[in-house]
Amino acid sequence: MSDTLAGTRATVIGAGVIGISWTALFLAHGLHVTVTDPRPDAEDEVRAGVAEIAPTLAALGLPTGGLTDRLRFEGDLATAVADADLVQENGPERLAVKREIWRTVEQAAPAHALFATSTSGVPATAIAEALEQPERLVVGHPFNPPHLVPLVEIVPGERTSPETVERARALYTALGKKPQVLRKEIPGFVANRLQSALFREAVHLVAEGVVTEAELDAVVTDSIGLRWAVAGPFRTFHLGGGPGGLPHFLTHLGTAMEAGWPALGRPALDEPTVALLSRQAEDAFGAEPVAELATRRDRAQLALLRTLDGTS
Repeated sequence: MSDTLAGTRATVIGAGVIGISWTALFLAHGLHVTVTDPRPDAEDEVRAGVAEIAPTLAALGLPTGGLTDRLRFEGDLATAVADADLVQENGPERLAVKREIWRTVEQAAPAHALFATSTSGVPATAIAEALEQPERLVVGHPFNPPHLVPLVEIVPGERTSPETVERARALYTALGKKPQVLRKEIPGFVANRLQSALFREAVHLVAEGVVTEAELDAVVTDSIGLRWAVAGPFRTFHLGGGPGGLPHFLTHLGTAMEAGWPALGRPALDEPTVALLSRQAEDAFGAEPVAELATRRDRAQLALLRTLDGTS
């Protein structure tokens, strides 16, 4: 456990998939964790989820013995954050709900507590309008699942203080994450915008009958998925430019690529398209339970991460 985290008390708001994943990661790094969620089955869901995640944490080299010894549950939000050093909010993606949550948190949490929201698209600026001290709030958006995928997008609002940003960066780094601080707010942040752009073209190609869903997945995992896991698009094209690097690529190949941009698809998720995608998903993936597919995906992701880190 990092000295940075010694004695840290975290409150996780929301016991959904993201909240459970954060909880497991925090516990594995030695944090004391309080989970708050109004659902009556929240504790059962969290304990079951942490137990399911534990083998992956162990494979990552994290201690999992007595993992839930420092875990407690508190239904009252104000009480749950009363002694928190970190508040990681994972509530519904509705601005009014998040503002209500954070108003309560600000009134009840200690003055030193770091405020982070896992929102995947609501700007910190908008949420922080509900706060008397908007400089305390920052977006700490993980890529799902947080216990496994390294990225955390740190997105300051217009009034988030540099100190808050640096505290968030240090905390997530100590948790083994790879935080990236965005230089400005933008809807959807960066990773989800890239994912959405690629998925839009994927839907177009399947809807046009060029490939099936399974075939498209194979194209991605056998080509750009592998390449971009090692080097992102800019480094990839820099290497593709040979000795002249990215400038040479842009001059000699970029114009041809740009010429094809207008022809990229602009599909709609209308009823026929949704029916087609759903039918193909059932044909390609329906024979295996989603939980088993997710487990296989996470094992493959873990193996890739260990390879990239030079540990295997």
